[in-house]
Parts: sequence; structure tokens; C-alpha cells
Amino acid sequence: MFFALKKWIGAMLLPLPLLLSLMAVGLLLLWFSRWQKSGKILISLSWLLLLLVSVHPVADRLLLPLERQYATWNGSEPMDYIVVLGGGYTYNPDWAPGSNLLGNSLPRVTEGVRQWRRYPQAKMIFTGAAAGYNRYSNAAVAAKVAESLGVPASAIITLDQPHDTGEEAQAVRHIVGQHPFLLVSSANHLPRAMRFFRAAGLNPQAAPANQLAIRSPLSLWDRVLPSPMWLSHSERAIYETLGLIWQRIRGTAPDSDQPGQ
Repeated sequence: MFFALKKWIGAMLLPLPLLLSLMAVGLLLLWFSRWQKSGKILISLSWLLLLLVSVHPVADRLLLPLERQYATWNGSEPMDYIVVLGGGYTYNPDWAPGSNLLGNSLPRVTEGVRQWRRYPQAKMIFTGAAAGYNRYSNAAVAAKVAESLGVPASAIITLDQPHDTGEEAQAVRHIVGQHPFLLVSSANHLPRAMRFFRAAGLNPQAAPANQLAIRSPLSLWDRVLPSPMWLSHSERAIYETLGLIWQRIRGTAPDSDQPGQ
């Protein structure tokens, strides 16, 4: 119950549902009250904010501070495990395996497989419980994708009970202990994930995937025109920032949580 409530509140605080809700309030004031000026102001501000978070300069400026904390992992230190955190998924046996991983999940798995090819002696650990009425868990579907990319089943461990990152850290701790391992997740999620894993007494090396904030050249149109893609970047930045704040409130972040410490 608490998990579902947390997810619902978090979803309603994201830019699109929040700003649409504010616009709806403004319309109600405009049409059904004497507070017409307040309604106009609320609608105008909501529209302006929606425009701003839907353009590249604003969206990626919000996202970049999260993503630049950890560089792509190309180190040579020995690793015994490669932990790939769960994300969005479904399961349709008629689809290509990778199509069952939604949003940020496929880049996480492909980066995990890339790292496994660099460390073929390591075990891959996939995490994530079943969602909705799916026959398979998040971890199991990710494992199927890894197998389709050449990782043998003997090199894969699935942890299909954890529902969120905090639970994933605790489950991984029982398997990994003090062995060296890579933690693979989306670049914007890794700052929060690393804090959970350090709070669990682990010392992972961060291996970011799915970098989104673009600093390389773009066309002028891509930079200035609003787009659902840039809105999704703002959404990720706000979602992870809310997660970090909640992490601090609950006291689930260790005292030393800076990269490399």
C-alpha cells in the first residue's frame, strides 16, 4: 500500500500531470468563480512552465547535474559481479526480446552486457519484481534479453523480489557481500542508487547507462522547439531530485555520499 501511494504521489508531482492539474484549476476558476484573474494567471504560468520544461536548454540543464556525477566505466579493476537494476518492462513472447524492456531498461541491460564482455568471469545480477499481471518478473525479462545477446544462463543471477532501489540494495548485499562489483543503472538514477547501496554497507563502482543530457552539437530546431523528448528529460530530472529529497528525509543516505568516497 505504501509503495503504491509513494509511486502515485511521485507521479502526480511530475511536470505534465502537475501542470495540467494546475491548468484545470485555472479553468475552473475562470469558468465557475469570480476569481477570473487568478484563473488567467494560473493558466498562463502553467503554460509557460510547460513550455520551458519542454525545450532542450532548460530540460538538459536540469538533468546534467545528475548525469555528470559518474563517467562511463572503462576501468580495469577486477569485478566479480555486474549488477543491473530493474526498470520498465512488459512481456510479449511474440516480440523481439529487447522490445520487452521499456524506457530506461534496455540501455541498462545492454551496458551491463557490454561490461560483462569486458569481465566474462563475472556473474550478472538482474533485479526487479513482477509488475501488474506479468507472467515474468522484471529481473527474468532482463535476463532473457541478456541471454539473447550472448550471456550464458550460468553467468546470470535473478533477484525477483525487490520492488524499489532500497530493496534491490538489500537483496544484492546478501549475494555480493564484500566482493567488487559494478552497479549499472541510468546515469540520472545512479546518484540515488549509489547512496542506497552504500547505506547497505556495499561499495560498488558506478557504471552509468542511458545518458540523456545532450552536450554535443544539435540543430537549431532541436534546441529551440518544444518536444516530448525534452519534456521526458525534465521529468527524469524532477523525478530523481524528488527521490533524493525523500531519501534525505527518510535518512537512507549515508553520511559520505559523494562520488568516489
